[in-house]
Amino acid sequence: MATAGARWVMPLEVSWHWMIDHALDLGNERDMGLTDPGGRRLTVPEPTVYDIDWEYNPASTVAALHDRGKKVICYVDVGVFEDYRADAARFPAAVRGAKDSHWEGSRWLDVRRADVLLPIMEDRIRTCRDKGFDAVEPDEVDGYANESGFALTAADQLAYNRAIADLVHRYGMSVGLKGDIDQAAALAPAFDWTLNEQCYQFDECDGLASAFLAQGKTVLVAEYDDPGAGYTVDLDHICPKANAAGYNAMKMPLTLDGGRWPCR
Repeated sequence: MATAGARWVMPLEVSWHWMIDHALDLGNERDMGLTDPGGRRLTVPEPTVYDIDWEYNPASTVAALHDRGKKVICYVDVGVFEDYRADAARFPAAVRGAKDSHWEGSRWLDVRRADVLLPIMEDRIRTCRDKGFDAVEPDEVDGYANESGFALTAADQLAYNRAIADLVHRYGMSVGLKGDIDQAAALAPAFDWTLNEQCYQFDECDGLASAFLAQGKTVLVAEYDDPGAGYTVDLDHICPKANAAGYNAMKMPLTLDGGRWPCR
């Protein structure tokens, strides 16, 4: 197992891409974040960091990205059960809660049951390590703040999230806090960087600076159009603020299926 000293440190300013809908096609410019979602070629720097799915992508894809000088983040859901994953049968019914309303086939997990969940998550994280990933993005880490079907507390979530971060570090990779912005200050010491969704839409970005940037840790921000809430991302408004704050911000398609609109 790699030592902690070998962990990759993400630069504070970074060009990144997030594509988790399907296996990354290295020959597809949209998949590779070289175009916007409509296929128009971007003039900004190409990504140096890719965030892709742990299961869909083989070690050969990670190696090919490394050969191109890229770093690669392993996207892993740790707070929800997904019925389409190869290891879905390992999750007993007792830990599967209410439907995660955002995604089909997804249910919140009872993160109090670390005895059940952490061995499964360790195997997933080990897979990330064995495929050669540099970092892990554990997703769905705020079940306590959602209608999970369980009486989860903030303390339950803190304990689970810290345990996940510790597992990633034990396997020699860096780990990002995905969301859970209300607990960002408490969790920042355990995490190496953060990825936040829609902090500009919900006016929540300021806490990221004190929790992460002030500690020399990178902030990634993704914003989406939200027609149901009447919200449209205005990059001319968001990008100057994000760039001045030191955030690496982009507008993304909600499906995260390729293409991006980066601020820089």
